[in-house]
Amino acid sequence: MTTPNAALQSLRTQAPLVHCITNYVAMNVAANVVLAAGASPAMLHATEEIADFVPVAGALTINIGTLSAPWVEAMTKAAEAANASAKPWVFDPVAHFATPYRARVAQDLLDLQPTIIRGNASEILALAGEGAAGKGADSGDSVPAAKGAAIHLAKEHGAVVAVTGETDFVTDGTRHAEISGGDAMMPKVTALGCSLTALIGAYAAICTPMDATIAALTHFSEAGARAGPGTNGPGSFAVAFLDQLAAIAPGDLDEVRVTWH
Repeated sequence: MTTPNAALQSLRTQAPLVHCITNYVAMNVAANVVLAAGASPAMLHATEEIADFVPVAGALTINIGTLSAPWVEAMTKAAEAANASAKPWVFDPVAHFATPYRARVAQDLLDLQPTIIRGNASEILALAGEGAAGKGADSGDSVPAAKGAAIHLAKEHGAVVAVTGETDFVTDGTRHAEISGGDAMMPKVTALGCSLTALIGAYAAICTPMDATIAALTHFSEAGARAGPGTNGPGSFAVAFLDQLAAIAPGDLDEVRVTWH
């Protein structure tokens, strides 16, 4: 098992390249989060270069926030290339229950067996075929309500599943962990959840899927907890959050409690 502190040390030493196919809203935020944490983001989605680029990257992340047919083709090709080259990939099924088109795309990508799935409680519940109360990209369900769905998805698809919220829940179907921390301001800053997916990809490039997910969530929640005091609102929090992601050093992450079940 790689601890969050050891994972952060490796991230800073190796600065892995992360291929992020994400949405228009999140691109800048996600790239800055990955850079601040210590990795190297690549935000590209042209189908003409997917097959060449995916094997070069340490990991791939796919976020379906702003879909279009060319992007769906690129996502599919990227996931297939990641599987073919044995590269880990992270799936973020943003608001996949909102329209039939999004639901089909999400199911098709899920069938390509992502290494890690990250979503809010409503997204994870719906992805497992259960009823959910989400509104757009916002969750209407609690993390505890989605634990069973997360375990089911993990077992069925052989993936690590993260349900993020006030207290995060991570499972590989057998082992389960909860990560506390963060700040109440985090849901008020657009694309922080999407950028967390990118950060999970960065850690997945340098350690096992379960360890990577826990390390990313721990790093993220600690940065949020440190950024909150002294900020005046979402704008100042967003800047402080990036600063704290960069300022956190290996050894600092013991301050965030990870509870195993």
